[in-house]
Parts: sequence; structure tokens; C-alpha cells
Amino acid sequence: MKILVLGDVIGSSGRKALKKNLNNIIKKNEINFTIINGENSADDGKGITKDIAEEFFSQGIDVITSGNHIWDKEETTKYIETENRLLRPANLVDGSPGKGYGIFYSKDKKYKVGVINLMGNIFMRKTEDVFIAAKDIIKKIILKKNVDFSVVDFHGEITSEKMAIGHYLDGFTTCVVGTHTHVPTADTRILEKGTAYQTDIGMCGDYNSVIGMNKENSIKRFFKDKNAVKHFPSEGSGTLSGIVVHADEKTGLAKNISRVIVGGSLID
Repeated sequence: MKILVLGDVIGSSGRKALKKNLNNIIKKNEINFTIINGENSADDGKGITKDIAEEFFSQGIDVITSGNHIWDKEETTKYIETENRLLRPANLVDGSPGKGYGIFYSKDKKYKVGVINLMGNIFMRKTEDVFIAAKDIIKKIILKKNVDFSVVDFHGEITSEKMAIGHYLDGFTTCVVGTHTHVPTADTRILEKGTAYQTDIGMCGDYNSVIGMNKENSIKRFFKDKNAVKHFPSEGSGTLSGIVVHADEKTGLAKNISRVIVGGSLID
């Protein structure tokens, strides 16, 4: 079983890179299940729309995760109630629209895959305690009991919080990946009890930027230049960044994890 997880899609650059490269990645790596974080995929880099989500599904994405920008487009609050393949962080306040985790079938309908979307508590929009939420969810999404494999997208700001959740969930899930900071980390590995892990899998977008946003305007904002405007995505050649996990059909845990970096200016 091979699972592809791709980082935050940033604006039109990320969507174009996905359209150009996703099919080849799936075929080349014999991918059985594909997850992408879509919360920055709108043209302005904030939120996701119904049309964009359905475009992703038509291209071979099985589940879309998200984070702090999930409600930036008003239409999402209604759409997410009807589309269970679009997830929002599970530890948002009770009563939030949509779901934070679910069980889905692999492309060949042979396996059940649990996908869990969590968001960090530190330097992020206020949420319920993410560790308590994780503790509760792993009692419901259980490897080799009600799912064959499971993936956690932890959308968080700081590395220590991501590492802690990775170690806490080690052995309970196939892989834990971090998203949100838009820069891939170099700690791709399998943890002691068999869970594949990377602190942040980066973004799908133009890396000739400041975390996906126009670099000239971002520098102006740091200088507090009166001519700076609101952040907007860079529209150069996009890179797809993420990981492929080869999972063991018997245990549901990882046998191998490798980085995927395709296109654009980032070097694998």
C-alpha cells in the first residue's frame, strides 16, 4: 500500500503544478491513496472553494485536509457539510461544520484508510486541546481493527508541538505529517514504533517567494512600507512537495517513507 501526502496548495501556482504533475506521480509511485492540504488553494491564497475542491477530486485526490484558513471562503461552511472528503481540524470548537476525521476507501476499494486532521494550539487560531483530541480519536480510528491504514495531518506552527504529537501517536497510525509552515523539513523518517513522520512536508506552490506569497510585497510588509498591500500568492512555476509512505498490509505501519519534490525551483 502506497500513500501520497502533499503539502498546502498555494493559489493558482500550486493548482497548476498539481494539474501538471499529479497523474505522473501517482503512476510512477503506484499510489493507492492521495491526500492534499487545500486550505490555501484559492486564488488569493486564503481558503478553498467548492469548484477547486471538485477539481482536486477529479485529478485523483482522495481526501483534502485543511487548517486555520478553512473558513476564509464563506461557501465552505455549507459545502463541507455535504462533502465528507473535505476535512477541517478535528479539534475546532464543538458544533463547527463538517468533520475532522473519516474513513475512506483506497483507489482500488481494497483498503480502508482513516484520515485525521488536527491543528496545533500554539501561535494558531484558538482550538480545543489537540493532544486530548488526538487521544480520543485514536480510540475510534484503530489500525487493523476498523481501518487498514491511517494518516494524521497536523497543521501547526511550531516544530516541538508537531514532534510531540508524532511521538505520542507513534505505533497508533501509519504516518503523521506536519503542514502549515510551507517549508519542508529534513527529518523524514520512521519513528521507533513504526509510524512514518516528517515535521513539515512543505507546500505546493512557487518557492521563489516568502512561504508562497509574493516576495517583493512581503519584504515591503516587513519594512512596514506604506506601499505594501495584503499578502497575495506568487504565481511563478510551482513545486509539488510531500511524501510517499509505503505501508505494511499486515500491520498498517510504515515500511518506508520518501520525499516527493517535483517541478519548480526546489531541489530534491
